[in-house]
Amino acid sequence: MSWLILIASGVLEAVWATALGRTEGFTRPVPSAVFAVGLILSMTGLGIAMRDLPVGTAYAVWVGIGATLTVGYAMVTGAEPMSLVRLALILGIVACVVGLKLTH
Repeated sequence: MSWLILIASGVLEAVWATALGRTEGFTRPVPSAVFAVGLILSMTGLGIAMRDLPVGTAYAVWVGIGATLTVGYAMVTGAEPMSLVRLALILGIVACVVGLKLTH
C-alpha cells in the first residue's frame, strides 16, 4: 500500500509543480489553489509512505515520478522542447525509479 500512496504522491508532485508555473507569482487564484491542495496532498502521501519505506528510496522515487511527469507534460504541451536525447534521459529516470522499487 505504501508504494501506491508514494506513486499517487509523485503524480501530485507533478500537479503542484505544473500549477506553480501557472500561478504567475500567486496572482491567479485557481492555479494557486491547485498548487496548494496538490502540495499538501503530495507531502502528506510522501510522509505516510515513509512510515514503511526508507527515506532515501521514497524521496528518490517521489522526485523521479514528479520530475518525469512534469517534464513529460511540458514536452507534450509544447512548453518545453522535445528531442531524442531528452526522451532518453527521462527514460533513464524512469529506469532508475523502477530499479529502486525492484531492489527494495
